[in-house]
Amino acid sequence: MEAPAPGSTWTIAQIATELGVTHRTLRHYEDIGLISPERRGTQRIYHRRDRTRLGLILRGRRLGFELEEIRTIVDLYDAPRGKRSQLEYVLGQLGARRADLEARRADVEAALVELDGFEARCRDELAGLPPN
Repeated sequence: MEAPAPGSTWTIAQIATELGVTHRTLRHYEDIGLISPERRGTQRIYHRRDRTRLGLILRGRRLGFELEEIRTIVDLYDAPRGKRSQLEYVLGQLGARRADLEARRADVEAALVELDGFEARCRDELAGLPPN
């Protein structure tokens, strides 16, 4: 995402397209209080702050954080200590996330080894059968 011009605003369609998310996703994040776009009648107007928060939310989701963890992170951004407290919290969460991903990778690697062995046994058994 390139930096927007100061004072820029977006509609739900524009921000959804730019960030590659659905309108439903944006409304869900609004419903649970992660973002709070301005309302003009039934129209949602997203400001720079909303766009920044959405970027943090989507990055958190890509990294596998739960929405409540993401809420803490984006809320800390607005806290008096701001970025420092946010970074300290995130660093505290990264170790657990990394351990989870490493365990998943080990599980996938073990499953692939098992799959290779099973495939080899099937091929050997098939080669030992008479042709049709």
